[in-house]
Amino acid sequence: MHVLLISRLSLFNVGWCLFYLGFLLFLPIATPIVLLLVISFVTGFTMDLFYDTGGVHAAAAVLLGYLRPWVLKLLTPRDGYDAQDSVNIHQMGWQWFLVYLVLLVGIHHFAFFFLELGSFSAIGLTLLKVLASTLFTGITMLIVQLLFFPAKRRR
Repeated sequence: MHVLLISRLSLFNVGWCLFYLGFLLFLPIATPIVLLLVISFVTGFTMDLFYDTGGVHAAAAVLLGYLRPWVLKLLTPRDGYDAQDSVNIHQMGWQWFLVYLVLLVGIHHFAFFFLELGSFSAIGLTLLKVLASTLFTGITMLIVQLLFFPAKRRR
């Protein structure tokens, strides 16, 4: 779906929606790190095959997969996570979800766009791309959460 439809969306040729990140972001919280890294690599490598980007998607996706447990640990609620908890805006709350989303999508996009550029020569335009793409992808992930994820609350 991402390659056929979403990849054509761009925001003034500065921001892009990297919709496939939702697959990595919304995995269950208890996903083992090794499985998470393998899934991240396969997902990123698949995008690299379709976009002919030479490993940039894979590298940024593996970075996201590597940092996800650290971000989850940073955002652990006072009572901790339950075994059945998932990354869900209705279950974890707006503030938790927005911090989680902005941190991981921002880090991914920062790595992706600077790896794609290969240097810090056009830092202003690249930071604009990171910001616009983070907002575009974040808003899209927020809409997906609100439309397709169940609204059951924690007891």
